[in-house]
Amino acid sequence: MFERISVTQAQTLVANEACNIVDIRDAQSYAQAHVPNAAHLDGNIIDAFIADSDRERPLIIYCYHGNSSQSAAQYFAGQNFKRVYSVDGGFEAWRLQL
Repeated sequence: MFERISVTQAQTLVANEACNIVDIRDAQSYAQAHVPNAAHLDGNIIDAFIADSDRERPLIIYCYHGNSSQSAAQYFAGQNFKRVYSVDGGFEAWRLQL
């Protein structure tokens, strides 16, 4: 199971704990701007990401507006990641606070 969180909640979590932050937007959008310390994740590297990640560490996922990230969060929760979060409003909401 995953949890939907606001940008403020995500920022608080990042400030208080070591988190993995994942951007699932396209590569061009990621290159133009992204959340600090976010990794770009696409279908080509998902398996490697899963194999190399600490599944106990919080995983924060964002997309453009917070819709696709919910499906991705559900997928990662199914891969035994313990604390998975989808950011409501996605990067568009987060960039307003950068």
